[in-house]
Amino acid sequence: MILLDVLLDPYNYPFWILIIAIIAGAIAIISRPLSTFAKFVYPNAKYEAIGNPFVKEKELDNIIESKDISSLKETINMLKDYNISGNDTFTIQKSLDDSFIQTINMMRKDSSKKMNDFYDVYLEKLDILIIKNTLKLKIEGKTIDQEKIKEAILPKTKELLQKIFNAEKTNLPAVLKEYGFNNETIEAISEEKPDFLKIDTAISKHIINRFKQTKVPYKCEQAKQRFIKTMTDIINIKTILRAKQLNYNEESCKNLFIGEGQEIAPWKYNELVTLESVSQVISNLQGTSYYDTLKNSIEEYNKEKSTQILEVALDKFFLRFVKELSTQNYISIGPTIRFIISKEFEIMNLKIIAKGVSESLSPDLIKRYVVKEIN
Repeated sequence: MILLDVLLDPYNYPFWILIIAIIAGAIAIISRPLSTFAKFVYPNAKYEAIGNPFVKEKELDNIIESKDISSLKETINMLKDYNISGNDTFTIQKSLDDSFIQTINMMRKDSSKKMNDFYDVYLEKLDILIIKNTLKLKIEGKTIDQEKIKEAILPKTKELLQKIFNAEKTNLPAVLKEYGFNNETIEAISEEKPDFLKIDTAISKHIINRFKQTKVPYKCEQAKQRFIKTMTDIINIKTILRAKQLNYNEESCKNLFIGEGQEIAPWKYNELVTLESVSQVISNLQGTSYYDTLKNSIEEYNKEKSTQILEVALDKFFLRFVKELSTQNYISIGPTIRFIISKEFEIMNLKIIAKGVSESLSPDLIKRYVVKEIN
């Protein structure tokens, strides 16, 4: 009876404050994931409507059959999200690269502000090659073309490149430290005789770690980490396959490791570097998700002796992976990851086809190098 009186007493302020706090907390817990999902509804629907036709076999086959570069450009531009310019291979490829940057900026505009960091790091990834090349020229004492600096995407990258251009070689470690590069990059640059393989690997590791640390809505973190770790695995496997093809020694192979991924732990990578051939590396990957894909391509590799065959197979695997990730995380970050990765492969395919068509390569030869979705 006393308990009932307490419950019914409208002036029992502490009690009612407690009840309201509990209800508010429950609502916050329930609404937080719903709020996250709501922010992805519009962009996800838009990505699905646009699609990625040039990772599909039918659409790829159609444009590979183009008679010349002009008809290829016309076919591409028939799609509403493409407006490619240029009359030669170089300008068309540059226009395709610009189109990819425009796509990322469009995605940023349509997405929640909580995704801004993700898109910034993705653009950083695209700028990494020009950073590596500029550092190499500086270390070798060669001339750096300032016009190349203007090709960087991010203002931050342009600032960094200008400081590299102006700096003495001995000041390069301080410049990179100022821009947040990891200790491995600083140490590699600081060596008396810098090893460019070490520098490349350290910078690649830097961008992978930037992806791992970048903030996304909390319900998206697990999917983002799976994506980054799988991408890390694929980069590591491609690297070790190339290294074995080129007969790199064990120490050189170890220096190419960019970090632990989804399935390739450091101990596993160190096991791979002890093997002598590409075929042995593939056999040693049995038990991982990547084994069947590589095993199915080994016969063609043995004929061609080119790891490009295996790399294309891994890229197809990655396309299938992001498609599955999208399905599993359909109301959050999944379609975003699938669209941006598929768009990057789409741009790469179109650049390959533009080159092949302009040089009158056979459609069958071009098809071997494009990356398409496997159903």
